[in-house]
Amino acid sequence: MLKRGFDILFSIAGLVILTPLFIVIAVIIKSDSKGPVFFKQQRVGKNGEDFTLIKFRSMAKGKINNSLLTIGSKDSRITGAGYYLRKYKLDEFPQLINVLKGEMSFVGPRPEVRKYVAMYDDQQMQILEVQPGITDVASIKYRNENELLAGAKDPEEFYIRKIMPEKIKMNLEYINDRSVLKDVKIIFKTFAAILS
Repeated sequence: MLKRGFDILFSIAGLVILTPLFIVIAVIIKSDSKGPVFFKQQRVGKNGEDFTLIKFRSMAKGKINNSLLTIGSKDSRITGAGYYLRKYKLDEFPQLINVLKGEMSFVGPRPEVRKYVAMYDDQQMQILEVQPGITDVASIKYRNENELLAGAKDPEEFYIRKIMPEKIKMNLEYINDRSVLKDVKIIFKTFAAILS
């Protein structure tokens, strides 16, 4: 209950405070390329239930679903504005709506698409017992994931065999020893990682 109260309070505060920034970003996205302001994608949430994750669109219209993975910061699908939105994680801000709706939390395992969740074994499925989050320990460690994928011979195979299992392992450790204090520390570490 404490965690949910934290999520509700700060998601409302964040949405109110960031509304002017949201408007500016929306104008930039619309003037930079054709397409909607928001990118919406089905992700797997708590208890294996699908929900619609919301982000600011950072890719060109019609090219978003060519691949589920973004390969490098210079992925040809990324728009000019999208490059900076991704670099500073501004594209993630609309997920405050997901937090307010109770579909996500500020901190928790990043939600995956169904394709990759279908590959989880029984132990890995335990991460679906908690609310997914905007950030987690794995996101901090793998903040350069796109570049790692760009250097791989087969990016998707590398993600499935190397990155995904390590991220899941870190998230399993988190859910077995989680607390509001630990969540606050992860949030501050996330901001530090973005600023660095």
